[in-house]
Amino acid sequence: MALSIKSKIAAGIGILFALLLTVSILAIVFINLLSSKTEKLLTANYNTIRYCSEMSDALDEINISPAALTKFEINLKAQENNITEPGEDVATKQLRTYYDQIKSGEQNPELLHKINKEIYEIYLLNQKALEQKNANALKTAANAKLWLTILTTVLVLISFTLVVNFPGYIANPIRLLTEGIKEIAQKNYEKRIYIDNKDEFGEMANAFNLMANKLYEYEHSNLSRIMFEKKRVETIINQMEDAVIGLDAGNKVLFINHKAEELFNLKEAGIIGKNAPDVALHNDLLRTVLQKDAKQRPLKIIVDKKESYFSVDYRTVFSEGVNIGEVLSLRDITSFKELDISKTNLLATISHELKTPISSIKMSTRLINDDRIGGLNAEQKELINNIDEDAERLLRITGELLNMTQIETGNIQLKLQKVDPNNIVTNAVAAVQVQADQKKIKIEVDSPPGLPPVHADEDKTSWVLINFLTNAIKYTGDNTSVKIKVNLEKDHVRFSVTDLGIGIEEKYLSRIFDRYFKVPGGLEKSSTGLGLAISKEFIDAQGGKIDVSSEYGKGSTFSFSLPV
Repeated sequence: MALSIKSKIAAGIGILFALLLTVSILAIVFINLLSSKTEKLLTANYNTIRYCSEMSDALDEINISPAALTKFEINLKAQENNITEPGEDVATKQLRTYYDQIKSGEQNPELLHKINKEIYEIYLLNQKALEQKNANALKTAANAKLWLTILTTVLVLISFTLVVNFPGYIANPIRLLTEGIKEIAQKNYEKRIYIDNKDEFGEMANAFNLMANKLYEYEHSNLSRIMFEKKRVETIINQMEDAVIGLDAGNKVLFINHKAEELFNLKEAGIIGKNAPDVALHNDLLRTVLQKDAKQRPLKIIVDKKESYFSVDYRTVFSEGVNIGEVLSLRDITSFKELDISKTNLLATISHELKTPISSIKMSTRLINDDRIGGLNAEQKELINNIDEDAERLLRITGELLNMTQIETGNIQLKLQKVDPNNIVTNAVAAVQVQADQKKIKIEVDSPPGLPPVHADEDKTSWVLINFLTNAIKYTGDNTSVKIKVNLEKDHVRFSVTDLGIGIEEKYLSRIFDRYFKVPGGLEKSSTGLGLAISKEFIDAQGGKIDVSSEYGKGSTFSFSLPV
């Protein structure tokens, strides 16, 4: 029965572990053995030799110093407790007998000679034992070295064999499988991999080949059905009223419906499979559509000798998170555009016609308030002031509507010239000063001298800043302040207005510059919602940028920048 990969890996690691454990055990055994022999070598025999030396010295001094007998007695007792070698016991007992004779008063040269002889005998016995134990220790060390060398060599050879062969055993089947998967990803369903191992790798190869075979069968068995579905989708696209062009991820034309053929004056047979930008070199309309201008207004195209308007829609197509192409569609919005033009003309006419009588009303209220014409009581003055405020509001609304009609018709008249940024600030502050004084709001200006002039329309830029200031004063409480800051940022000058009002909730910030949008719960109920939208159009038309930041409950900052 063939071993699994897991079993083979476990067996290889097990062999290495067993060898490593054997080497470790042998090393510990030999180290302990050498330690034991060395300890014995350096303790008992060494101590005996030292005792013999001390007794010999004491024997030489026995006739000179009375303390010599005490010294001899101490070392003799120590020797009696340290007998380790054969024959050492007899010699030590004989030494004790001779010493007792000296203690009893006998002292002659012959007795001293006998004692020296016994001491020398004990010394020789331990000296020979030391030499024998040293030889045994060296032999043990040599054996340990031999066995450890043999086992280490075997361990290194086996480890080297595993390091050289085992990675290939694992990596080669994985490499073959990776190559096979890449081929399948390229739709090469005829790819097969062959691994003779009778383990998981062999099973993996068989499973891969089975999968490739199933994919091959599926690809060929479903080809006719796929072609049928393709024809049906093409029929649906050709029946659409919108002009539709499909591109792949490389911008090659995949399909074009009949409506698009008529509108772009192209033939499907002549552009399928071609690069769309190459086709656009000889087709102005296609070139315009492919530019994908974010600010592009509805396209005006002459169809059947009549002006028609089309909106362009771009749809990127994803499959499993991968961009596989894009669909361009042009929808005929001529009828909606005609209605929009009619609405714009109507607003322009009404706004223009209302401006004259409203101006007359304001002039009349000013004349009535003039004391030279006649005095008014308090109630009459209040009524006249209300009429003047309503007229002013109507005049502002008609002005915004007229500006919006200019924007919608593309007829914004700009007088671009070099303008000192401080002139814009001065004009705006002067226009709202009375309104600020009524609420006791201080307008703080931070505008350093020496700023470079901006390339702008002074009147329209001042109008934008006035609109910012008017809103700031409106939403800021009494006895507070509104800050104007002007600073240079690279090649642009930034104007910002910061108030301490109620602020704007984050969810409304993205729509604040949309036409007719009003923040829910705002203070100004009669606002048209056009002021900020017009401001954005004016700034964009001058090549600038407008933005807003706000923290709800703490205030807002509206700003715009213009090129120097």
